[in-house]
Amino acid sequence: GSLLYLDTLHAAFPRALAPRGTALLSWAPHHRCAPAGWSLPSLYCTPAEAGSVPSRAAALRVQLLFALQQRALHVLEAALPAELMDALAALRSAWPELAQDLALGTLRPQPGLPEGLRVQLQALLTPNAARAAELRAECARGFEGIVRRLWPQLEVVVVGTAHGAEQLYCDALRQAECKGLPFYCPFYRAAGALLGVNLWLEEPAPRFLLCPDWAFCEFLPCPAEEEPQTVLLGELWEGHEYGLVLTARPGEYRCRAGEVLRVTGFHKQCPVVEPVRRESQALSVRGESIPEERFCRSLCRAVGMWPGARLVDYVCVESALLGASSGACAPHYEVFVELRGLRDLSEGQRYKLDQCLQEDFPIYKSFRFKGSIGPLRLHMVGAGAFARLREALGKPVPMPRVLREERLLQLIQSSVIS
Repeated sequence: GSLLYLDTLHAAFPRALAPRGTALLSWAPHHRCAPAGWSLPSLYCTPAEAGSVPSRAAALRVQLLFALQQRALHVLEAALPAELMDALAALRSAWPELAQDLALGTLRPQPGLPEGLRVQLQALLTPNAARAAELRAECARGFEGIVRRLWPQLEVVVVGTAHGAEQLYCDALRQAECKGLPFYCPFYRAAGALLGVNLWLEEPAPRFLLCPDWAFCEFLPCPAEEEPQTVLLGELWEGHEYGLVLTARPGEYRCRAGEVLRVTGFHKQCPVVEPVRRESQALSVRGESIPEERFCRSLCRAVGMWPGARLVDYVCVESALLGASSGACAPHYEVFVELRGLRDLSEGQRYKLDQCLQEDFPIYKSFRFKGSIGPLRLHMVGAGAFARLREALGKPVPMPRVLREERLLQLIQSSVIS
Protein backbone atom coordinates (compact mmCIF):
# COMPACT_ATOMS: atom_id res chain seq x y z
CA GLY A 1 0.00 0.00 0.00
CA SER A 2 2.78 2.41 0.89
CA LEU A 3 4.61 1.71 -2.37
CA LEU A 4 1.43 2.17 -4.43
CA TYR A 5 0.81 5.51 -2.72
CA LEU A 6 4.37 6.77 -3.23
CA ASP A 7 4.37 5.65 -6.87
CA THR A 8 1.05 7.43 -7.54
CA LEU A 9 2.27 10.59 -5.81
CA HIS A 10 5.58 10.57 -7.69
CA ALA A 11 3.88 10.02 -11.05
CA ALA A 12 1.67 13.09 -10.60
CA PHE A 13 4.21 15.30 -8.79
CA PRO A 14 7.82 14.18 -9.46
CA ARG A 15 9.23 16.60 -6.86
CA ALA A 16 6.87 15.42 -4.09
CA LEU A 17 9.35 12.86 -2.74
CA ALA A 18 12.19 15.35 -2.31
CA PRO A 19 14.10 14.87 0.96
CA ARG A 20 12.57 16.96 3.78
CA GLY A 21 9.96 18.23 1.34
CA THR A 22 6.94 17.04 3.33
CA ALA A 23 5.56 18.63 6.50
CA LEU A 24 3.42 16.47 8.77
CA LEU A 25 0.55 17.73 10.94
CA SER A 26 -0.71 14.87 13.07
CA TRP A 27 -1.28 14.35 16.76
CA ALA A 28 -0.21 10.81 17.70
CA PRO A 29 1.10 10.86 21.30
CA HIS A 30 1.71 7.09 21.38
CA HIS A 31 3.06 6.63 17.84
CA ARG A 32 6.09 8.13 16.15
CA CYS A 33 5.39 7.45 12.50
CA ALA A 34 3.41 8.96 9.65
CA PRO A 35 -0.38 8.42 9.49
CA ALA A 36 0.05 6.07 6.56
CA GLY A 37 1.81 3.65 8.90
CA TRP A 38 5.43 3.77 7.82
CA SER A 39 8.50 5.70 8.92
CA LEU A 40 10.37 7.67 6.27
CA PRO A 41 12.48 10.16 8.23
CA SER A 42 14.25 11.51 5.16
CA LEU A 43 10.92 12.52 3.58
CA TYR A 44 9.70 14.71 6.45
CA CYS A 45 10.96 18.03 7.76
CA THR A 46 8.85 17.45 10.89
CA PRO A 47 10.70 15.71 13.78
CA ALA A 48 8.93 12.61 15.06
CA GLU A 49 9.04 13.96 18.63
CA ALA A 50 6.73 16.84 17.65
CA GLY A 51 3.82 14.45 17.22
CA SER A 52 4.25 12.90 20.66
CA VAL A 53 3.52 16.11 22.60
CA PRO A 54 0.79 15.26 25.18
CA SER A 55 -1.46 18.19 24.19
CA ARG A 56 -3.09 18.13 20.75
CA ALA A 57 -3.08 21.94 20.41
CA ALA A 58 0.59 22.20 21.46
CA ALA A 59 1.60 19.36 19.12
CA LEU A 60 -0.04 20.98 16.09
CA ARG A 61 1.47 24.38 16.91
CA VAL A 62 4.98 22.88 17.25
CA GLN A 63 4.60 20.99 13.96
CA LEU A 64 3.37 24.17 12.28
CA LEU A 65 6.50 25.99 13.45
CA PHE A 66 8.78 23.35 11.90
CA ALA A 67 6.72 23.47 8.69
CA LEU A 68 7.10 27.26 8.52
CA GLN A 69 10.84 26.92 8.90
CA GLN A 70 11.01 24.93 5.64
CA ARG A 71 10.05 27.23 2.75
CA ALA A 72 10.65 24.66 -0.02
CA LEU A 73 7.80 22.31 0.91
CA HIS A 74 6.19 20.19 -1.81
CA VAL A 75 3.67 18.22 0.28
CA LEU A 76 1.58 19.16 3.30
CA GLU A 77 0.35 16.01 5.03
CA ALA A 78 -2.24 15.67 7.79
CA ALA A 79 -3.73 12.57 9.37
CA LEU A 80 -7.11 14.36 9.42
CA PRO A 81 -8.27 17.52 7.63
CA ALA A 82 -9.51 18.73 11.05
CA GLU A 83 -5.89 18.73 12.27
CA LEU A 84 -4.79 20.82 9.29
CA MET A 85 -7.69 23.20 9.92
CA ASP A 86 -6.76 23.59 13.61
CA ALA A 87 -3.08 24.14 12.78
CA LEU A 88 -4.03 26.90 10.33
CA ALA A 89 -6.39 28.36 12.95
CA ALA A 90 -3.34 28.59 15.23
CA LEU A 91 -1.54 30.41 12.41
CA ARG A 92 -4.41 32.92 12.16
CA SER A 93 -4.38 33.66 15.88
CA ALA A 94 -0.68 33.36 16.78
CA TRP A 95 1.33 34.34 13.69
CA PRO A 96 3.19 37.21 15.47
CA GLU A 97 4.49 34.78 18.12
CA LEU A 98 5.33 32.17 15.48
CA ALA A 99 7.25 34.79 13.47
CA GLN A 100 9.21 35.77 16.57
CA ASP A 101 10.06 32.12 17.30
CA LEU A 102 11.25 31.71 13.70
CA ALA A 103 13.41 34.83 13.87
CA LEU A 104 15.07 33.80 17.15
CA GLY A 105 15.16 30.03 16.57
CA THR A 106 13.29 29.43 19.83
CA LEU A 107 10.30 27.42 20.97
CA ARG A 108 8.44 29.31 23.66
CA PRO A 109 6.93 27.49 26.66
CA GLN A 110 3.24 26.68 26.27
CA PRO A 111 0.57 24.63 28.07
CA GLY A 112 0.80 20.91 27.31
CA LEU A 113 4.45 21.02 26.18
CA PRO A 114 6.80 19.38 28.74
CA GLU A 115 9.91 21.45 29.41
CA GLY A 116 12.34 18.63 28.63
CA LEU A 117 10.67 17.97 25.27
CA ARG A 118 10.57 21.72 24.54
CA VAL A 119 14.34 22.01 25.04
CA GLN A 120 14.91 18.92 22.89
CA LEU A 121 12.81 20.33 20.03
CA GLN A 122 14.27 23.82 20.32
CA ALA A 123 17.73 22.39 19.66
CA LEU A 124 16.49 21.45 16.16
CA LEU A 125 15.52 25.05 15.30
CA THR A 126 17.81 27.68 13.79
CA PRO A 127 17.23 31.46 13.65
CA ASN A 128 15.77 32.61 10.33
CA ALA A 129 14.98 36.34 10.28
CA ALA A 130 14.24 36.38 6.54
CA ARG A 131 11.63 33.64 6.82
CA ALA A 132 10.06 35.40 9.83
CA ALA A 133 9.78 38.63 7.83
CA GLU A 134 8.13 36.73 4.96
CA LEU A 135 5.62 35.17 7.39
CA ARG A 136 4.71 38.58 8.82
CA ALA A 137 4.26 40.10 5.35
CA GLU A 138 2.03 37.30 4.04
CA CYS A 139 -0.16 37.07 7.17
CA ALA A 140 -0.64 40.84 7.14
CA ARG A 141 -2.18 40.46 3.64
CA GLY A 142 -4.88 38.12 4.97
CA PHE A 143 -5.37 34.36 4.99
CA GLU A 144 -7.09 33.65 1.70
CA GLY A 145 -4.71 31.26 -0.09
CA ILE A 146 -2.14 31.67 2.69
CA VAL A 147 -0.82 28.10 2.34
CA ARG A 148 0.36 28.56 -1.22
CA ARG A 149 1.78 32.01 -0.45
CA LEU A 150 3.84 30.72 2.48
CA TRP A 151 5.06 27.64 0.57
CA PRO A 152 5.29 28.66 -3.13
CA GLN A 153 6.53 25.22 -4.23
CA LEU A 154 3.70 23.31 -2.51
CA GLU A 155 1.99 20.92 -4.92
CA VAL A 156 -0.53 18.82 -3.00
CA VAL A 157 -2.22 18.35 0.38
CA VAL A 158 -2.31 14.71 1.53
CA VAL A 159 -4.96 13.77 4.12
CA GLY A 160 -5.68 10.50 5.88
CA THR A 161 -9.42 10.66 5.15
CA ALA A 162 -11.55 12.89 2.95
CA HIS A 163 -15.05 11.44 3.19
CA GLY A 164 -17.84 11.68 5.75
CA ALA A 165 -17.49 14.58 8.19
CA GLU A 166 -13.91 15.25 7.06
CA GLN A 167 -15.20 16.20 3.59
CA LEU A 168 -16.66 19.34 5.19
CA TYR A 169 -13.22 20.38 6.44
CA CYS A 170 -11.62 19.65 3.07
CA ASP A 171 -14.19 21.87 1.34
CA ALA A 172 -13.66 24.70 3.84
CA LEU A 173 -9.88 24.53 3.37
CA ARG A 174 -10.16 24.45 -0.43
CA GLN A 175 -12.26 27.62 -0.35
CA ALA A 176 -9.98 29.56 1.99
CA GLU A 177 -6.44 28.81 3.23
CA CYS A 178 -5.63 26.04 0.71
CA LYS A 179 -7.22 27.63 -2.34
CA GLY A 180 -5.75 26.31 -5.58
CA LEU A 181 -4.26 23.12 -4.12
CA PRO A 182 -5.42 19.55 -4.86
CA PHE A 183 -6.32 17.28 -1.93
CA TYR A 184 -5.29 13.63 -2.08
CA CYS A 185 -6.58 10.89 0.21
CA PRO A 186 -4.41 7.82 -0.53
CA PHE A 187 -5.98 5.06 1.60
CA TYR A 188 -9.31 3.59 2.59
CA ARG A 189 -9.50 2.01 6.05
CA ALA A 190 -12.37 0.45 7.99
CA ALA A 191 -12.50 -1.33 11.37
CA GLY A 192 -8.74 -0.92 11.76
CA ALA A 193 -7.90 -2.60 8.44
CA LEU A 194 -6.31 -1.13 5.32
CA LEU A 195 -8.60 -2.10 2.42
CA GLY A 196 -7.87 0.02 -0.61
CA VAL A 197 -5.69 2.62 -2.28
CA ASN A 198 -6.57 5.69 -4.34
CA LEU A 199 -4.72 5.60 -7.68
CA TRP A 200 -6.53 8.65 -9.10
CA LEU A 201 -4.81 11.50 -7.32
CA GLU A 202 -6.14 14.40 -9.38
CA GLU A 203 -9.84 13.47 -9.16
CA PRO A 204 -11.75 15.67 -6.68
CA ALA A 205 -13.85 12.85 -5.16
CA PRO A 206 -11.67 10.04 -3.72
CA ARG A 207 -12.33 6.49 -4.92
CA PHE A 208 -10.41 3.43 -3.91
CA LEU A 209 -9.21 0.24 -5.55
CA LEU A 210 -10.06 -2.65 -3.21
CA CYS A 211 -6.99 -4.85 -2.97
CA PRO A 212 -8.10 -8.49 -2.59
CA ASP A 213 -5.25 -9.81 -0.44
CA TRP A 214 -5.23 -7.07 2.22
CA ALA A 215 -8.33 -8.34 4.06
CA PHE A 216 -11.25 -10.67 3.35
CA CYS A 217 -14.27 -8.57 2.32
CA GLU A 218 -17.88 -9.59 1.89
CA PHE A 219 -20.73 -7.34 0.85
CA LEU A 220 -24.43 -7.06 1.73
CA PRO A 221 -26.56 -5.50 -1.03
CA CYS A 222 -28.34 -2.25 -0.08
CA PRO A 223 -31.18 -1.81 0.58
CA ALA A 224 -31.13 -4.86 2.81
CA GLU A 225 -33.10 -7.91 1.77
CA GLU A 226 -35.30 -9.96 4.11
CA GLU A 227 -32.75 -12.77 4.19
CA PRO A 228 -29.51 -11.02 3.23
CA GLN A 229 -26.78 -13.06 1.58
CA THR A 230 -23.25 -11.74 1.33
CA VAL A 231 -21.50 -11.53 -2.04
CA LEU A 232 -17.78 -11.50 -2.80
CA LEU A 233 -15.51 -9.15 -4.75
CA GLY A 234 -16.15 -10.88 -8.07
CA GLU A 235 -19.93 -10.60 -7.67
CA LEU A 236 -20.26 -6.81 -7.29
CA TRP A 237 -22.20 -4.70 -9.79
CA GLU A 238 -21.20 -1.23 -10.93
CA GLY A 239 -23.49 1.50 -9.62
CA HIS A 240 -24.81 -0.61 -6.71
CA GLU A 241 -24.36 0.08 -2.99
CA TYR A 242 -23.20 -2.53 -0.48
CA GLY A 243 -22.67 -2.83 3.25
CA LEU A 244 -19.16 -4.02 4.14
CA VAL A 245 -18.56 -7.23 6.13
CA LEU A 246 -14.91 -7.54 7.07
CA THR A 247 -12.57 -10.28 8.23
CA ALA A 248 -9.30 -8.55 8.99
CA ARG A 249 -5.89 -9.72 10.05
CA PRO A 250 -4.67 -10.13 12.74
CA GLY A 251 -7.32 -11.90 14.77
CA GLU A 252 -9.45 -13.07 11.83
CA TYR A 253 -12.64 -11.65 13.37
CA ARG A 254 -15.70 -11.21 11.12
CA CYS A 255 -17.93 -8.19 11.62
CA ARG A 256 -20.15 -5.67 9.88
CA ALA A 257 -17.96 -2.62 9.49
CA GLY A 258 -20.93 -0.24 9.37
CA GLU A 259 -19.67 1.19 6.07
CA VAL A 260 -21.78 1.55 2.92
CA LEU A 261 -19.81 1.62 -0.35
CA ARG A 262 -20.83 2.38 -3.94
CA VAL A 263 -19.10 0.53 -6.78
CA THR A 264 -18.00 3.16 -9.33
CA GLY A 265 -16.19 0.83 -11.75
CA PHE A 266 -13.44 -1.75 -12.08
CA HIS A 267 -9.67 -1.62 -12.50
CA LYS A 268 -8.24 -4.82 -14.01
CA GLN A 269 -11.20 -6.81 -12.61
CA CYS A 270 -10.85 -5.37 -9.09
CA PRO A 271 -13.77 -3.18 -7.94
CA VAL A 272 -13.28 0.55 -7.40
CA VAL A 273 -15.48 1.98 -4.64
CA GLU A 274 -16.34 5.25 -2.95
CA PRO A 275 -17.54 5.43 0.68
CA VAL A 276 -21.15 6.63 0.86
CA ARG A 277 -22.09 6.67 4.54
CA ARG A 278 -21.86 4.93 7.88
CA GLU A 279 -24.96 2.93 8.70
CA SER A 280 -25.14 4.14 12.32
CA GLN A 281 -24.81 7.85 11.51
CA ALA A 282 -28.39 9.07 11.56
CA LEU A 283 -30.11 11.96 13.34
CA SER A 284 -33.52 11.43 14.87
CA VAL A 285 -35.82 13.00 17.46
CA ARG A 286 -39.01 11.12 16.44
CA GLY A 287 -37.67 8.08 14.62
CA GLU A 288 -37.39 9.94 11.28
CA SER A 289 -33.76 8.75 10.85
CA ILE A 290 -32.06 11.41 8.70
CA PRO A 291 -28.65 10.14 7.49
CA GLU A 292 -25.78 12.34 8.59
CA GLU A 293 -24.37 12.97 5.12
CA ARG A 294 -27.78 13.97 3.77
CA PHE A 295 -28.36 16.34 6.68
CA CYS A 296 -25.00 17.92 5.90
CA ARG A 297 -26.03 18.24 2.24
CA SER A 298 -29.23 20.05 3.24
CA LEU A 299 -27.26 22.34 5.55
CA CYS A 300 -24.77 23.19 2.79
CA ARG A 301 -27.68 23.95 0.44
CA ALA A 302 -29.15 26.33 3.04
CA VAL A 303 -25.76 28.01 3.58
CA GLY A 304 -25.59 28.58 -0.20
CA MET A 305 -28.70 30.76 0.17
CA TRP A 306 -26.94 33.06 2.67
CA PRO A 307 -24.88 35.53 0.57
CA GLY A 308 -21.18 35.52 1.44
CA ALA A 309 -21.43 32.73 4.03
CA ARG A 310 -18.99 29.80 4.25
CA LEU A 311 -19.67 26.86 6.53
CA VAL A 312 -16.70 26.02 8.77
CA ASP A 313 -18.28 23.42 11.04
CA TYR A 314 -21.53 22.46 12.73
CA VAL A 315 -23.10 20.23 15.33
CA CYS A 316 -26.69 19.04 15.63
CA VAL A 317 -28.07 18.42 19.13
CA GLU A 318 -31.36 16.75 20.04
CA SER A 319 -33.42 19.25 22.05
CA ALA A 320 -33.97 16.76 24.88
CA LEU A 321 -30.25 16.83 25.62
CA LEU A 322 -30.36 20.55 26.39
CA GLY A 323 -33.15 20.25 28.95
CA ALA A 324 -34.98 23.43 29.93
CA SER A 325 -32.66 25.63 27.84
CA SER A 326 -34.21 24.25 24.64
CA GLY A 327 -37.70 25.51 25.52
CA ALA A 328 -41.01 23.77 26.07
CA CYS A 329 -42.01 23.07 22.44
CA ALA A 330 -42.07 19.66 20.74
CA PRO A 331 -38.78 17.75 20.27
CA HIS A 332 -36.66 19.46 17.64
CA TYR A 333 -33.12 19.93 16.34
CA GLU A 334 -30.77 22.54 17.82
CA VAL A 335 -28.09 23.27 15.21
CA PHE A 336 -24.92 25.21 16.04
CA VAL A 337 -22.92 26.52 13.06
CA GLU A 338 -19.61 28.33 12.67
CA LEU A 339 -19.59 30.56 9.61
CA ARG A 340 -17.16 32.84 7.83
CA GLY A 341 -18.21 35.88 5.83
CA LEU A 342 -21.44 36.50 7.75
CA ARG A 343 -21.95 38.12 11.15
CA ASP A 344 -25.63 37.42 11.73
CA LEU A 345 -28.65 35.68 10.24
CA SER A 346 -32.17 36.99 9.85
CA GLU A 347 -35.13 34.88 10.92
CA GLY A 348 -35.92 34.25 7.26
CA GLN A 349 -32.39 32.97 6.63
CA ARG A 350 -32.54 30.74 9.72
CA TYR A 351 -35.77 29.18 8.47
CA LYS A 352 -34.07 28.17 5.19
CA LEU A 353 -32.45 25.15 6.86
CA ASP A 354 -35.78 23.87 8.21
CA GLN A 355 -37.26 24.47 4.77
CA CYS A 356 -34.45 22.53 3.06
CA LEU A 357 -34.93 19.60 5.45
CA GLN A 358 -38.66 19.51 4.69
CA GLU A 359 -37.94 19.52 0.96
CA ASP A 360 -35.29 16.81 1.20
CA PHE A 361 -37.03 14.51 3.71
CA PRO A 362 -40.80 13.98 3.29
CA ILE A 363 -41.03 12.15 6.62
CA TYR A 364 -39.53 15.17 8.42
CA LYS A 365 -42.02 17.42 6.60
CA SER A 366 -44.87 15.14 7.72
CA PHE A 367 -43.79 15.27 11.37
CA ARG A 368 -43.41 19.06 11.16
CA PHE A 369 -46.91 19.39 9.65
CA LYS A 370 -48.41 17.26 12.43
CA GLY A 371 -46.55 19.24 15.08
CA SER A 372 -44.80 16.21 16.55
CA ILE A 373 -41.44 17.81 15.64
CA GLY A 374 -40.96 21.46 16.50
CA PRO A 375 -39.23 24.12 14.37
CA LEU A 376 -35.49 23.67 14.01
CA ARG A 377 -33.45 26.26 15.92
CA LEU A 378 -30.23 27.58 14.40
CA HIS A 379 -27.46 29.25 16.42
CA MET A 380 -24.25 30.91 15.24
CA VAL A 381 -21.13 30.37 17.35
CA GLY A 382 -17.96 32.44 17.55
CA ALA A 383 -14.82 31.81 15.52
CA GLY A 384 -12.74 28.97 16.91
CA ALA A 385 -15.57 27.38 18.89
CA PHE A 386 -15.20 24.02 17.15
CA ALA A 387 -11.42 24.10 17.44
CA ARG A 388 -11.88 24.39 21.22
CA LEU A 389 -14.45 21.58 21.10
CA ARG A 390 -12.02 19.30 19.23
CA GLU A 391 -9.31 20.18 21.76
CA ALA A 392 -11.68 19.23 24.62
CA LEU A 393 -12.47 15.95 22.89
CA GLY A 394 -8.90 15.27 21.82
CA LYS A 395 -10.30 14.30 18.40
CA PRO A 396 -12.81 15.52 15.76
CA VAL A 397 -16.46 15.93 16.74
CA PRO A 398 -18.01 12.44 16.94
CA MET A 399 -20.46 11.12 14.41
CA PRO A 400 -23.37 11.47 14.26
CA ARG A 401 -22.93 15.05 15.41
CA VAL A 402 -25.03 14.69 18.55
CA LEU A 403 -23.10 15.69 21.68
CA ARG A 404 -24.14 13.67 24.71
CA GLU A 405 -21.66 14.90 27.32
CA GLU A 406 -22.81 17.80 29.49
CA ARG A 407 -19.40 19.49 29.49
CA LEU A 408 -19.29 19.54 25.69
CA LEU A 409 -22.84 20.90 25.47
CA GLN A 410 -21.88 23.69 27.86
CA LEU A 411 -18.78 24.46 25.82
CA ILE A 412 -20.67 24.84 22.55
CA GLN A 413 -23.54 26.80 24.20
CA SER A 414 -21.06 29.23 25.76
CA SER A 415 -19.81 30.09 22.23
CA VAL A 416 -23.20 31.17 20.84
CA ILE A 417 -23.15 34.71 19.48
CA SER A 418 -26.64 34.84 17.92
